[in-house]
Amino acid sequence: MSEGLLFDSLFLKPFLTGLAYAVLLPVLGCYLRLRDEWLAALAFTQVAAAGALGALAFAAPPVIGGLAAAAFAALLKHSSSHVGNAVYALLYLAGWGVAILLVANLPLAERLARALFDGQLYFSGQGHLLAAWLVLPLALAWLLRLSRVLLVSRYLPGHLLATGRHEGRFHLGFDLLVAGALALATMSIGVAAAFALIFVPAWIVCESASGWRRALVLSALTGAAGYAAAFFLAQATDQPFGPILALIFALTPLSILATRRQGQPHGTPLPNFD
Repeated sequence: MSEGLLFDSLFLKPFLTGLAYAVLLPVLGCYLRLRDEWLAALAFTQVAAAGALGALAFAAPPVIGGLAAAAFAALLKHSSSHVGNAVYALLYLAGWGVAILLVANLPLAERLARALFDGQLYFSGQGHLLAAWLVLPLALAWLLRLSRVLLVSRYLPGHLLATGRHEGRFHLGFDLLVAGALALATMSIGVAAAFALIFVPAWIVCESASGWRRALVLSALTGAAGYAAAFFLAQATDQPFGPILALIFALTPLSILATRRQGQPHGTPLPNFD
């Protein structure tokens, strides 16, 4: 495939759509890792996919169903925070079960399900592009507002309560932010690709980054680089995008683990509160 074709509008729009999520999701992934809630990414993407498929039964736009289902999952998680990560496992199982039943009983659901689970980025259009680049700055601005509270509540528990601030609404705001971003990403790049972008770059970077801000920047760069490599490799080999991205983000950390020396420092980097 020629370089000119790669940058044709037919491929440029999908590329730019996915690039926005390739920058945003790894940053959100760092905060999920900070909170030990990485399983949330898998749960929210699966529930969003089920919601998008369920919207077909009511002749509603899939994106509305996906956002509504993901928001419901975030609210349910917030009300069941005492259960811990187990609630995400249950949400994942429920989302998967609902999705499979919808595919089995709704003729129109099978095609959408394949797009959601295989990651049919090439079929994203102008609406997906505009949504992605609208969500990116809004989500980062929202995260900037939440960031300090999330960091303080993780490393200085009880500090906010001592100052009279209630952190519950901030955590709910973050849960809704992650759920919404993942729901929209799932509509464009698919379940597996969205999960790979929010989990793997943050995991790689947080294992070795020397500071929190550096980890956020490096995770975004890692996500964007891996996404670009997957997109162009899929184009060059005429293969589906989703599986190529999943393999790149699976094999890269596996190779890092294979070469890492025992005893090498790892873990989530300490933040800079300045």
